[in-house]
Amino acid sequence: MCNNCRQYIFAWMMAQFTNEYNQLLEQRKRSLFAHLQGNILEIGPGTGANFPYFPEGIHWVGIEPNPYMHPFLNQSAAATGLQHINLYLGTSESMDIEDNSMDFVISTLVLCSVPNLSATLEEILRVLKPGGTFLFLEHVAAPQGSLLRKIQRVIRPLWKAVADGCNPDRETWLALENAGFARVNYQHFRIRYPIVSPHIIGMATKKDNL
Repeated sequence: MCNNCRQYIFAWMMAQFTNEYNQLLEQRKRSLFAHLQGNILEIGPGTGANFPYFPEGIHWVGIEPNPYMHPFLNQSAAATGLQHINLYLGTSESMDIEDNSMDFVISTLVLCSVPNLSATLEEILRVLKPGGTFLFLEHVAAPQGSLLRKIQRVIRPLWKAVADGCNPDRETWLALENAGFARVNYQHFRIRYPIVSPHIIGMATKKDNL
């Protein structure tokens, strides 16, 4: 299948299933985003699933590599009253964003699919202001030795092809711990969802001095 066709289909699928997934994570998202303020960068915002949980008055910047997501994002922003937005086509490994310019960076269900996770985390640290915060909610690998981990490993090639590069067995929390943040706080939890039920949610803080 051509890459453009795959991106279009994935964008359509995301738009259809966003509400179902949000219902499972609604309370966690409300808590995670409750104190957002200032300049907010969201990497891989998809179809705008997080917009309903953002407080008023923020300046939102989005980096979305799939151009077919952009119409859904603009529609969602209008529907939720998000006024100050700047949406760019690009990747999280190389963002055209000024150093030390963002109060918060947000990632939900994105770090599983970025081709270069370490480069993405380096970019997040670069654009965050000193003392700024990275908020994340990600599905991750099941525990080593578990049946689900074995299933994730076996199904990975097919899953990546269908789900726009998503790795169901990525140990994202280890990458976060080793990325160079001053503090990383997170918790593991599970939802009722096939293959990708294990999740982490938390925040990572950049050093407050350069």
